[in-house]
Amino acid sequence: MTEVVSVKFKDSGREYYFAPDGIKVNTGDSVIVETQNGLEIGTVSAANHEVEDGRIVKPLKKMLRRATERDLKKLAENKKKEGEAFKICEELISAHKLDMKLVEVEYSFDSNKIVFFFTSDGRVDFRELVKDLAARFHTRIELRQIGVRDEAKLLGGIGICGQPYCCARFLSDFQPVSIKMAKEQGLSLNPTKISGSCGRLMCCLKYEQDAYEYLNSFTPNIGATVQTEEGLATVTDVNVITGNLFVKLIDSDTIPFKVHRDDVKLISRSKKRQK
Repeated sequence: MTEVVSVKFKDSGREYYFAPDGIKVNTGDSVIVETQNGLEIGTVSAANHEVEDGRIVKPLKKMLRRATERDLKKLAENKKKEGEAFKICEELISAHKLDMKLVEVEYSFDSNKIVFFFTSDGRVDFRELVKDLAARFHTRIELRQIGVRDEAKLLGGIGICGQPYCCARFLSDFQPVSIKMAKEQGLSLNPTKISGSCGRLMCCLKYEQDAYEYLNSFTPNIGATVQTEEGLATVTDVNVITGNLFVKLIDSDTIPFKVHRDDVKLISRSKKRQK
């Protein structure tokens, strides 16, 4: 086991482990850490704790110290400079007539590097842009092309559920999402209804999938034959979450009625699961 401190550099970003080097910190503290890009300031997401050695990516970088008022002031100054750099870069993109959309600018804590995040439908020859930016800011320049999901995560917004984007709020990594998940969850396959603002399938389909797979494993599907107190019936509608079924008695003209899955016995599933 190895003692570490978990640190985030963005509210919804990934956690990274750092060696505390004898320093005790609390969750929420701002700290200065050593990274492959130099010194950075981050927020402690989990105070001193131990993790298995196999979870450590070596070499384990050090947490150097708690952030001081001077450090926090420098961070605020960097944020202000990021806004100015954003405007300048947009002007240069327009001047070079490049087919790219600037999304965010990020200064390293020591101001030795500026990263410009952008989206584009294809590859962009931005060599001349980099030269102009380097001449303007006199520091290392990096242009990083990102996808539309990353853009949504960086910019944030409100989803169709009325809540802030999951990716911007708490998802640290993007997971593959498939149309099969939408089918399994009984959702409309209309792309406009199962896609997020980024135009990709909604991330929530992934992290709700395990619950739906579990519930579907013992919930009769539409078309299944079940034994009810009134007799054999065919399932005509299903609410997987509540467990309520609408069933219609076989060889009967009665209208479908509601029962709970716990109150019926499955006789046979339909050959094809319907939603």
